[in-house]
Order: sequence, then structure tokens, then C-alpha cells
Amino acid sequence: MSSERVIYLPLGGAGEIGMNAYVYGYGKPGKERLILVDLGVAFPDMDSSPGVDLILPDIQWLRERRDQLEAVFVTHAHEDHVGAVAHYWNDLGAPVYARAFTANIARRKMEEHGHPEKAVITVQPWPDMTEAGPFKVGFVPISHSIPESSGLVIDTPKGRLVHTGDFKVDRDPIVGEPFDDDLWSDIAAPGVLALMCDSTNVFSPVGGRSESTLSPEIEKLVAGAKGLFVATTFASNVARVKTLAEAGQAAGRSICLLGRAMRRMIEASIETGVLTDFPRTISPEDIKEVPRDSVMMIVTGSQGERRAASAQLSNGKYQGITLKEGDTFLFSSKTIPGNERGVARIMNNFSEMGVDVVDEHDGLYHVSGHANRPDLSHMHKLINPQMVVPMHGEHRHLREHVKLCKSNRIHGVLAPNGTMVDLSANTPSVVDYVDTGRTYLDGSSKVGALDGIVRDRIRMALNGHVMVNIILDEDDDMLGEPWCEIRGLAEMGSSRAPLVDVLEEDLSQFMGRAGNKIIMDDDKLEDGLRKVARQSTQTEIGKKPEVTVVISRLSA
Repeated sequence: MSSERVIYLPLGGAGEIGMNAYVYGYGKPGKERLILVDLGVAFPDMDSSPGVDLILPDIQWLRERRDQLEAVFVTHAHEDHVGAVAHYWNDLGAPVYARAFTANIARRKMEEHGHPEKAVITVQPWPDMTEAGPFKVGFVPISHSIPESSGLVIDTPKGRLVHTGDFKVDRDPIVGEPFDDDLWSDIAAPGVLALMCDSTNVFSPVGGRSESTLSPEIEKLVAGAKGLFVATTFASNVARVKTLAEAGQAAGRSICLLGRAMRRMIEASIETGVLTDFPRTISPEDIKEVPRDSVMMIVTGSQGERRAASAQLSNGKYQGITLKEGDTFLFSSKTIPGNERGVARIMNNFSEMGVDVVDEHDGLYHVSGHANRPDLSHMHKLINPQMVVPMHGEHRHLREHVKLCKSNRIHGVLAPNGTMVDLSANTPSVVDYVDTGRTYLDGSSKVGALDGIVRDRIRMALNGHVMVNIILDEDDDMLGEPWCEIRGLAEMGSSRAPLVDVLEEDLSQFMGRAGNKIIMDDDKLEDGLRKVARQSTQTEIGKKPEVTVVISRLSA
């Protein structure tokens, strides 16, 4: 009996939306040759990760096995699949394989980080295959909300694996390849050991709609609008951007793209031949030369991002452009859970300006890029695998997908992040659990989720901060009185005196009572001063702040 095995290990993307990173391995236990499928990011929010720039998967397990990693394969160019490739290039160093459009985006990221662009290798779609150690990997065109998305065929000595990536069943996607039932049936014909399958829309009971169904409604809306017309959508949804631009063109409007990501995606689409007939655009500077009712802007910021064009416009003026009463702003997108407050803030800002805001409104102006429940069942039937491993979704999505597998009489495996599954046998088994988590990109530094940096930032945001300063001479006598600085705290307390005055008085009294054992021991002295500052602030204003104590000792 062979001792080699095939393993699957998600390090991100299974149990959460974002940070996709899926490891496959083949070989003897602990000595497997590895490949990584996707390496993406998630985006922070002010509640759980204030000040953080990006959230990356924790790849420590893979970093420790760098010499076993053969290659990285990127299914498509969404940030939650490609966004961390350049950030982790130095840690992994393996070649990155992607189709032309995705490779274009990945190379731009590598260049921005000073890494060699040649590390990203462009591959042709199925039936071409790339050898990576014991694996042969083919990129199979599949429809999604970004051009040149691919599922992967991963052939191993133990059998064929199919990794769907993000997908939808769309046979007329406008831009990119349509879903091809016959192609996927042919791929499944030799037999498939395991299907790793998108789970995002498993709770949606109605089959997904095609991107092409949106054009008539969007054209009708734009044609009937007065004043300046602005639309926002995901910049990566090139098909939607094209639909919006063509609707504007049909209504006699000049098209302006606003936002770096929007321009970058369209440029990449044209450079790689994905897009060949996009309407002519004008620059933001040209807008003032055109009547307002003859302009359509397509802008970034559909998820309420504070620095994106939508938010900037809602705050007043952006690149010399101001929206006015009677203008129209369309959200041709679905709000991702967690972004509701940011989007609502922008909508309300526009409403106060008198701008008419239109959202996706029962699917008239947006369709999802992910397969709904009936479409997932359709993929199960096409592939007919021995087992299905749900991926790309929160835990509730994965669990519901396992239930769907059971109803389709296929064995489903619940494998959230860190779960190592042996796929070698007819019945899969969980053989190990790996610590996974998050790494924060904070400015230019990567910090672990357990390092305490973000936790301390949250505490300061919630409770405020007090700085306590004290100076001691060479005889451990206090020079002057302790003094304090406060940040994020009410200036007056319950005693109707300035909070700083109350704190400094209480700290002086503590120093007067403290014995030599405390005065001569920095740790004990710091602990005592911190406790007094927190207790006094609690008494005065009902808050227990974070406290920093600075003890300066003068030497003879």
C-alpha cells in the first residue's frame, strides 16, 4: 500500500470571506510537495482593526515549508485572491502562475513592491497544463465577475482534483468566457476524486442571473436621468463597467472613469485583449467643458471606502467636481456585509445635497458573481466527484454546503481554515489541524493578530489615554510634582475640577505615601502610578483609560 497521500489545507478563505489561500500537497506525511492556490487579502474595518491597511492570511505553516513549495497558482485577479502575492513574495519565493489578465494585475503589484515581474508567469487556458512537482495544473475558463477567471484541474498521482475558484453559471457574461457545461463534463469524464467548491451564495435558493440581463434596465435609468449621472460598482467587474459606459454612451453622455482602481482595471483589460470596444472616455478636467446632463462618471468606492471617489464626492468636491441637486448616483453593486454603515453614510451625504440615490433595487442594477444554490447543485452534477470540500465562505456557508452535498448524495467535508484533509481514500479524513489566523499590514509593517498592537489601539479608542510623567533625583527624591497629559478623555470630572488637576493631586499623594521599596523599584512604582491614574479617572469620569508611565531618574 502506498504511503503517499494527497492533502488539502485552507490557510484562509474557508470560514471567512477574503484572504483566500489553499494548500494542496502530495507525498509522504510531512514531506509532501506543495502548491498554493491563491493568496489574497481582506479589508479592515474601524471596529475590529482600526488603522490597519490590509489583513493578510497567516502563512507561518507554509513559510516553514518554503523548500517544499513548488508554485503558486492564482485563479483570478480579485484582491481576496491575488492581493497578498507581492506582500509574501520574499517569504515564499515560488513562481506564480496566472492567465494573462490576472498576470497583468499581479505584475503591477510585484513592481510596486520592488519584486521581479518575471516571477509571474503567464499560462494559456485548458487544455494546456503546467507541471509543478508531482502536480499538473490546468486553468479552465469559468464565468465570474472579473475577466479570465479560472477553475483549476489539479492532477495528482492519486487522481484528479477540481478547484472551482469563484464562479457563477453565466452563459452570456458580456466580458470574459461563458460557463461551458460541455467543457466541465469533459473534464469530469475521467473521474474526479474531489471537488473544492465556492460556497458564497449557498443560501440563495433561486438560480443566478446573467450579467447580460442588466443592460436594458440600466439603459432605461440613464436615459431618463437629468443632470450629472454617476455610477459606482466594483472596479474589477469590467463587464459591469462596460455595461454602464455603453448605457451612458447610448444616452449621449461623455464617459469619465474616476478612481485609480477603475482606470487600472480597464487599462489591464485593454492591454490583455479582454476588452476591445470600450467607449471613449474624457478626463476629469474635461468635465467642466461639457454640460452636466451630457456627462456620466463611473467611479470607485461602491463599498463605502473612505478614500475612494464615491466617498470624496459625497464629502463635497473631488478633483474639482461637485454634485448638485437633481444629479443621480447609482450603486450598481451589492453591499458586502460589514460595509453597510460606510455605504449608508455616503448615501445620506448625497441625499443632503439633493442628489437622487439609486441602489441595486431588487436586482435591477446588479447580479452576483457567485453561484446560487441551484447552480452549485448543477456543478456537483457536472463533476460528479467522490467528495466535495466546500470553500470560499463563512463557516455557516461551508456547513450549509455540506448539507447540500448530502441532499445531492455526495460526501461533503467540512474543512474550515487550518483543517488538513487527506483526500487519498474514497472516504476523506481529517489528519491534522494547523494554527491559522490573521496578519495585519499596519503601515509598512506586518504584525500578528496576537501581537497586541491592534488590541491596544482598540483599547485606547474605547477608553482614552493618560500619560504620567515623574522625575526622581539620584537620592530617589521627586523633583517637582507628577504631571499628566490626557487624550480622548473628558477634561472635567465629577469633582468639577479639571481632570488633569485631580489626577496630578492623587498621584502626588500616592508618591508621598509610597515607601522606599516602591520608590526604588521602577516596576512597582510604574504599577502603582498606573493604578492610581486609572482609579482616579474611573471615579471622575467613569472611564478606565490606557496609562503610560514615564519615570526619569537623574544620575549624579
